[in-house]
Amino acid sequence: MIASITGTVKSVRLGNVVIEVGGVGLLVNVSPRLAAAFTVGTTASLQTVLVVREDALTLYGFENHAAREIFELLQTVTGIGPKVAQSALNIYEAAELVSAIKHEQAEVLERIPGLGKKGAQRVVLELRDKVDNFEASEMAALGSWRDQITSALIGLGFTARETQERIDQLSTQFKDVAGEPIGELLRAALAGGVQR
Repeated sequence: MIASITGTVKSVRLGNVVIEVGGVGLLVNVSPRLAAAFTVGTTASLQTVLVVREDALTLYGFENHAAREIFELLQTVTGIGPKVAQSALNIYEAAELVSAIKHEQAEVLERIPGLGKKGAQRVVLELRDKVDNFEASEMAALGSWRDQITSALIGLGFTARETQERIDQLSTQFKDVAGEPIGELLRAALAGGVQR
C-alpha cells in the first residue's frame, strides 16, 4: 500500500493533482477543497490510500493522518465507497465527522453528497462505537486552527491578504480561539468575524 507521497505538484484540477515523485507523475484524487490549496511547482506531501478495483488502481490523497483514517473508516459502512467518503471530507474536517458520529448527529451527515438520510443514519449506527478508537494524537494531527482556517478560506477563493485579515479578526474576537470548534471559526471568518 502507498501510505504517503511527497513530490512536486505538476498539475492541479478540481478533484485531483499530479505529483511527480522520482520522475513519475502520480495522479492523486483529492477533495476540491484540498486541491485548491496546491500550487503548481511547489512541493506537496500527502497521506494516501490506494484503492484497488478490478478495472483500476486509484490513489486518494489527504492532508493528514486523521483524514486518511476517517476516509478508510467511512468505507466500512455498507453502501459507502471512496467517492462518498471523499465528498464527506470535502464538506467536513475529520474532527467534525468524528464528533457528528460520536454525538449521533445524523442530520449533520445528511449534507454529504451521495449519502442521504438513510445513509447518514447507517453511518452513525455502524460507526458510533468505532470512532471512540480515534486517539487524541490522531485528532491533534489535524494541525492548528490557523492552518485549517487558512486552507479553507484559500480553497473558497479568498486572497492571501483577505485570509490573513480574517485570521487576525478571529484571534482578537474569540477569547480562547484554539478551543473553539473549527466549524464555528470558519462561519465567523466567512461572516467577517463575530463580535463577542
